[in-house]
Amino acid sequence: MGSLFSKYQVKKILSPALKLRGAIIGVLLGLAFFLVGFLITFRNVIFPFFENIHDRWYSSVSKLINPNSIDLLNHYLGGILLLLGFYISVSNFRTIARTIIQSVNPDVKPKIVNTYIKKQILANGPNIVAIGGGTGLSTLLRGLKEVSSNITAIVTVTDDGGSTGRIVKETSLIPPGDIRNCLVSLADDEKVMTSLFQHRFKISSGSLSGHSVGNLLLLGLAEQYNGDFQKALDIASEVLSIRGRVLPSTFSKISLNAVLENGTTVYGESNIASTNTPIDRVFLSTDNPPAHEDAISAINNADLICLGPGSVFTSVIPSLLISEIREAIENSDAYKIYICNVMTQPGESTDFAASHHVKAIEKHINKKLFNHVLVNTGVPTTALLEKYVKENQHLVYPDVENIKNMGYKILTGSFISESDYCRHDASRIATRFHNLLIRGY
Repeated sequence: MGSLFSKYQVKKILSPALKLRGAIIGVLLGLAFFLVGFLITFRNVIFPFFENIHDRWYSSVSKLINPNSIDLLNHYLGGILLLLGFYISVSNFRTIARTIIQSVNPDVKPKIVNTYIKKQILANGPNIVAIGGGTGLSTLLRGLKEVSSNITAIVTVTDDGGSTGRIVKETSLIPPGDIRNCLVSLADDEKVMTSLFQHRFKISSGSLSGHSVGNLLLLGLAEQYNGDFQKALDIASEVLSIRGRVLPSTFSKISLNAVLENGTTVYGESNIASTNTPIDRVFLSTDNPPAHEDAISAINNADLICLGPGSVFTSVIPSLLISEIREAIENSDAYKIYICNVMTQPGESTDFAASHHVKAIEKHINKKLFNHVLVNTGVPTTALLEKYVKENQHLVYPDVENIKNMGYKILTGSFISESDYCRHDASRIATRFHNLLIRGY
């Protein structure tokens, strides 16, 4: 991870001009050739001219100050003139650039240069891979896209409830719901299109009732391209102008099943989520389905890999049950972070402390796959906690020492965002990740 830190730090410093480096080098070389050629051609005129200015300057200044101090004065004055010339040149270049751009496109906003620089910084930000599903992953992505546009969301594809469940049962399509939510979260402020993607038809809409427009659009695009769901994703990503990529963990149509602590087997993610009996383990309906090739490539090139937040058994663990994904993470030199949940969930994680979430993951993969665990130590308002208590949900206890004793490094802090719900604050997590990449701690 030391080498990654150095590489990322250099990329961070140079990021605003990385895509312009060829043009900048060309301009500098052109100026150098021009100046050398100009001096060679007009040396008999230029050198005597500057010598005359030097003599006049020296003669005038020597009357005012000690001649021994003139060289020092020249250094200071030369430096000031260089800085002033650079500032005037850059300021006027920006004015020229804005004028030309606004002449071509009068509707362009005046902050175009700042917008361009921000986009360049994001485009050369860290390679982040976020793995999971449900509300947790889509919430996290809203924060991550503010520090980088090199984001790959690898989405669990075992959802079988609601509109998604109906599509899965009636077609050969993999579950589109969580993928749709991630696309919207990474969208670059296209409010009209994102609202359309998330619009859900009302009960009075007949056979369309309950379906979201985004799910149906993905279905329609896939059918238009002969079942090519990746092509559908690429087009939807372009329409929404997303920062990064959204990929399913696998294209195989799989379902999630669970063995409860009482020995009962439950089939289907929605049924697992609704059980109130503690879960012993979960497993996929298909043994070792192939991972998405681009997902493996993204993991191999990642600077940081994060898992979660989300339901530990139904959103977090399923992607790790795909051996190719699990092995790619294990072999990666990136920072690997598990984001522990803020609140417990009835049945799935009743009475779980933070360490219990980590132990549940370890139990399914038989090894320590991540080197950091992000744990919330913030406490929401009493009124909000009481609202959750009525639903048999509680704040996850941050038993940090237990996790440290398991061999993990801990990232602690107040990572909660309070509104009507107690969820992770994606911006705070993104900032913490960014600091980890920059400073190494």
